[in-house]
Amino acid sequence: MRITTWNVNGIRNPFGYQPWRDQRTFNGMFDILEADIVVMQELKIQRKDLTDDMVLVPGWDCYFSLPKHKKGYSGVAIYTRQSVCAPIRAEEGLIGVLCPPNSSCQYRELPEEQQIGGYLTEKQISELVPASVMDDSKKINAGALDAEGRCVILEFPAFVLFGVYSPANSNGMRDDFRYAFLTALDTRIRNLNAMGKRVILMGDLNVSRSEIETASAEEDIRKSNISHEDYISTPNRRVFNQLVEGGPVAGERDAGREKPILWDTCREFHPNRKGMYTHWEQKINARPGNYGSRIDYILCSIGMETWLCEANIQEGLMGSDHCPVYAIFKDIVEANNEVVCLLDMMNPPGMFKGGVRQWEYNAKEIPAFSCKLLPEFKQRRNIKDMFSRKPSLAKVESSVESGDDASKTVLQSLVEPSSSFSTQSSRTAPDECQKTASLTSSPEKTEKKQHAEKKRPAPSSSPLQTVKRSKSNTTGTPPTPPGRGQQSLRGFFKPKTAAKTTEVSDDLPKGKAANDKNHPKGDVAETPGEANKNSTAPMTTQPSHVETKASAHTRIMSGDEQSSEQELTIEKHNNSESTKERDDMASPTIFDPIVSKESWGRLFAKPAAPRCESHHEPCMRLQSKKKGFNLGREFWMCARPIGPSGNKERGTQWRCTTFIWASDWQGANDGSRVDGDGIGLDT
Repeated sequence: MRITTWNVNGIRNPFGYQPWRDQRTFNGMFDILEADIVVMQELKIQRKDLTDDMVLVPGWDCYFSLPKHKKGYSGVAIYTRQSVCAPIRAEEGLIGVLCPPNSSCQYRELPEEQQIGGYLTEKQISELVPASVMDDSKKINAGALDAEGRCVILEFPAFVLFGVYSPANSNGMRDDFRYAFLTALDTRIRNLNAMGKRVILMGDLNVSRSEIETASAEEDIRKSNISHEDYISTPNRRVFNQLVEGGPVAGERDAGREKPILWDTCREFHPNRKGMYTHWEQKINARPGNYGSRIDYILCSIGMETWLCEANIQEGLMGSDHCPVYAIFKDIVEANNEVVCLLDMMNPPGMFKGGVRQWEYNAKEIPAFSCKLLPEFKQRRNIKDMFSRKPSLAKVESSVESGDDASKTVLQSLVEPSSSFSTQSSRTAPDECQKTASLTSSPEKTEKKQHAEKKRPAPSSSPLQTVKRSKSNTTGTPPTPPGRGQQSLRGFFKPKTAAKTTEVSDDLPKGKAANDKNHPKGDVAETPGEANKNSTAPMTTQPSHVETKASAHTRIMSGDEQSSEQELTIEKHNNSESTKERDDMASPTIFDPIVSKESWGRLFAKPAAPRCESHHEPCMRLQSKKKGFNLGREFWMCARPIGPSGNKERGTQWRCTTFIWASDWQGANDGSRVDGDGIGLDT
């Protein structure tokens, strides 16, 4: 039998990586893991997000503990293979204050034969927070420890299995809650051990035992200016080390924790192995350089170490910022001074005998906490039932065939008119249907309907129509056709020539009137405008430059040679501009969309990334999140992963010392940069 724990950082997160991407099913994932019990942490889902492919996995049972208040946060699930093991009890939470599904009774208040046991007493609950904490606002509510979906407990005849996701160190904001959770976990395990039950603890505990478990241990000790004894004596680490055999403890052990209870499987199988990390920080891309820590464990009760044959990590499996951890049990184990088959102890009594199944797995034996028993997955109707049921008419006909002749005659008389009526009604037109309905209606309803029709006013045959009065054209000039509008962006930047043309045309009638006084009608050439009035051809709008030429010619004949020549020059200039504009409107310029896209792309493109000093590769852009005057500032740094030492290095394959403030890089006009000091940034 093989058991595996994995913090998946989102239950569907692994499906974006190989080898999970090919199948994208939980059954396929479990086959690749080759596990019989899988414990997942940090699911980040709510109950409404549970789907069939998560819960109804063929050949598997599942048990989920999801947060009650903070949605999409934490979450623990345990999957068990039906062919290998079947739990006899299941519950969620450490304290036991939650209630089973469809029940108002807490787990700790259930009958003794239905309890897992080992629940904390009132005195033990009061000691979850250190006595030094006097602030009532920091007191931990027992229900809050179980309401975040951090623990699932299954009991097998062989042992009690804990699937745990311990709170992390969130910049010291929840140190009291974290300490209370680890203390409750330690107390519950010790209570079960006192009852004579074996325990296996699996999950992400978010605590490292000693310096060998963390790559940044030396740097943390140096920055905090503390000793080795102070490092291993932090409250959370001290509680954990006293629970595990071989855990370093400075000074005397605490009261009630005189003896260790659990055995670290991976560390005992690899006592001197360095770099056996299970978690890497994604923000600094620390996994390629193996700059991480070991915070995921499989711990078993002391005395069960002979049951195991292997335990290790699977750092090569991608899909999360954690890697899976597994342990393999022997098929034959020694328990209570007897050699028994492990399958006999992993299932309800009598299901296996000598490793051979005696009866098949029965779904009625599933604990009430199983997700398969949730109403949304259990109380379902099969869609095939909608098509397999016989219609009610067939049942009536079958009963008629078994009855006497008299009942047949009566039933046929009831059925035949309805069938003939339906046949006729399907053939009749809508008007005939209305007539039939009116004939079959009662006389009183018919009279009321006729009376209502008399009162109803008849629709007007000639309704008033609103006549839209057209605007009278008092000037008598033909209407100007609408312009074609702006054809391109170039027209926005061209000088406005329409205003000049209008000013000149406004002066034309005055000059024409003066010429009419001095010259007879026959001496002046007919203007194009007058020709249009006298002609019988349809009226067309002439360009403005035609009138401009005629008026200029008239002014020349009046005798004012000098002024006429100046006006003619202006008119010719306006004529050329109007002609050019008209040609542009007649044949608009065709723009290449690819060129336009590239020009707009260059306009809004981000500045090119600088290159690092050692590798001459593009840097990556990050944002400072450390509190202070640099909070929110963006900077550039080497994109390569951090090295095993955790420091920036020169002349190696790991991250170099390049650091550039984004503001300094953008402000450099010549492409150079201004170096900034990025020491102490929390990226």
